[in-house]
Amino acid sequence: MKIFFSKLLYLIVMLFIISLISFIAINLAPNSFFASGELNPNITQESIEHLKQIYGLDKPMYIQFFSWIINILQLDFGISFSSGVMVKDEIINRIPITLIINITGMFFIFILSLFLGIKSALNKGGIFDKFVGQLSILSFSAPSFYLALMGVLIFSVNLEVLPISGVHSSDMIEGTISYYLDTAWHLILPISIIIFGGIGSLTLYIRSLTIEILKSDYIFFAKARGLTKKQILRFYILPNLYPPVITLLGLSLPGIIGGSVILETIFGIDGMGLLFFQSALSRDYPVIMGILIIGAFLTLVGNILADLVLMKLNPSFKNS
Repeated sequence: MKIFFSKLLYLIVMLFIISLISFIAINLAPNSFFASGELNPNITQESIEHLKQIYGLDKPMYIQFFSWIINILQLDFGISFSSGVMVKDEIINRIPITLIINITGMFFIFILSLFLGIKSALNKGGIFDKFVGQLSILSFSAPSFYLALMGVLIFSVNLEVLPISGVHSSDMIEGTISYYLDTAWHLILPISIIIFGGIGSLTLYIRSLTIEILKSDYIFFAKARGLTKKQILRFYILPNLYPPVITLLGLSLPGIIGGSVILETIFGIDGMGLLFFQSALSRDYPVIMGILIIGAFLTLVGNILADLVLMKLNPSFKNS
């Protein structure tokens, strides 16, 4: 219970600090949504001042901030400048597809990296190890936007086997099996890009850790006792790999939204990444702040969950 309250306090304090820094940074940015000529070339200064009064932007910055904090506590992120829709509704409509794409990608990155990294370490210097090394270098050296564009060019334009963009075809009826199958078909390419772009660094990291584990004394004595490779893998290698890998996955959670901006823009997916990109272009501050807070919350929760999993796997971790 003590750990729970300490983590909760940590979450609240960090969210407040992130909110304060983000709010100040956005308000100090040049220009604004209500700058003369941004809404309408013929808009008068009186109309702009009236709009600022409606949205409370005529008040001092500290009053705006604390009013925003009070609204956040009530899950009220304000109203979008561009669409006039509640920011909360926009996020609720957009966040599911972003979470589905990125969580699915992270799951397969974890599984594939474990398999490739361990197998590569067990066959150090062999053909498979060299293949994995080259694949990993290609993975983390190629930019995601380049991989996405090449994927579209090869599989959508030239081979015509995968859709170019969107989440589903326009003629699909929502709620039917064919609708969900069509959605899955549209997501194959973007999820594959996420997986390929993410396995490189994690695979090399796991390979390096596994090689160090194989050099340890307890592996030597395990082999001397006649344990098989499967037993060594299950009882010695995997338990020692999980803590650092889980920590690394927890630290990679900021990419759930930030990394989606490029892919969702290229593939025309109406998720949080595309919403953030559009809001940044139009200087739609309520939406930008809402997405930043949601992203920060997901990141902090992910790190806390990673710590709790580590405590479960290794009870001594809580005392470290």
